Order: sequence, then structure tokens, then C-alpha cells
Amino acid sequence: MEKVKVSTDGTIDFKTDETIPSTAKRFKQSPEIEAFYRFVTENDLREEALAILTVIQDEREKMRVIEKEERKRERQLARKAAKDEEKAAALALKEKKKSKATKKKAAKKK
Repeated sequence: MEKVKVSTDGTIDFKTDETIPSTAKRFKQSPEIEAFYRFVTENDLREEALAILTVIQDEREKMRVIEKEERKRERQLARKAAKDEEKAAALALKEKKKSKATKKKAAKKK
């Protein structure tokens, strides 16, 4: 069974597979991509295809930058939360020691 059907009028019918090739070489050699390259070449659409792929690549790059910034922000918030927890624990320990000292003083006075 064929995955790609290219008709005589230039339309392409893709029957995509659920698996995505893991390497760039395998991706380029997949039937869908080969049919796309053939379609672009046969219809002299190189400039248009380049423009479309450039837009897609730019959008993906922007998304990567945004995701990287979000991960950085999440790490910073996690560090800040950990520091705040440490400070709260240290303060609680200090208060506990202080209350013990106060109880000892009260016990000595009695």
C-alpha cells in the first residue's frame, strides 16, 4: 500500500504514519517528504517553499526561545521557593529555641 499518491493535476494525498523518523536523514528519506520535494521541483515552487519553510523555522525558533525562558523562570521560582522554605524553617527553629529558653526562665523563677 502506497503512503503518498501524487495525482496528475499536482495534488498530493498523504497517508501519514503515526511514527516520526528519529533522524534527519530518515526524515528526508520518508515518502511524504520525498513527494513534497518532487512536487516542489516539478512545479517550480522553490522560492515559495523556501519562504514557507523559513516562516515555519522562525516560528519554531521563537517557540524554543520562549520555552527556554519559561524553563529558566520556573527554575528561578523553584530556587526562590526553596530559599524561602529554608528561611522559614530556620526562623521556626529560632522561635522554638527562643520559646524553650523562655520556658526555662519561667521554670527557674517558680
